[in-house]
Amino acid sequence: MPNLFLSPSVQEYNPYINGLGSEEYYMNLVADAMEPYLISCGISFTRNDPDATLQQAIALSNAGNYDFHLALHSNAAPPALAGQLQGCDIYYYATSTQGARAAKIFAENLKVIYPDPAKVRTVANTTLGELRLVKAPSNLIELAYHDNAEDAFWIIDNIQLIARTLVLALTEYFGIPFVEPSI
Repeated sequence: MPNLFLSPSVQEYNPYINGLGSEEYYMNLVADAMEPYLISCGISFTRNDPDATLQQAIALSNAGNYDFHLALHSNAAPPALAGQLQGCDIYYYATSTQGARAAKIFAENLKVIYPDPAKVRTVANTTLGELRLVKAPSNLIELAYHDNAEDAFWIIDNIQLIARTLVLALTEYFGIPFVEPSI
């Protein structure tokens, strides 16, 4: 049984453009929606504590024996470009072949559901803590830009679809069957 560390954003200070919530709030909704799919697919998981710091989440991940670390985020453009950028970015640690392989799988699956598949990309990185400091292979997914109205509402309106798609990608990565939950 694969073992996942699921790490939705702890950035409650990062508001969505609509003023109806934060990055932390919506990424935890995605993680909540993922749980029935993870269970039905036989993927065991541990989640970070939304009241903890990023450093505490990394330490908790490293304290366990996880096959993969998945960080869920939504993005914001630099101030000069606020509201102008869109897309999904799947970050992986630059020297991790497993992280790169997973990022490619996540990207291919997200291209199916994101409104503009050309704006879904993988990005090698060596600075993000949830890539650089965790023991398990990892990806940090910026699902879309929460400072762009179209992207923010895409996330809000597609929580369930995003969750299903992420777990579908995880089953591909782990090489196990995808099983719809019986609700």
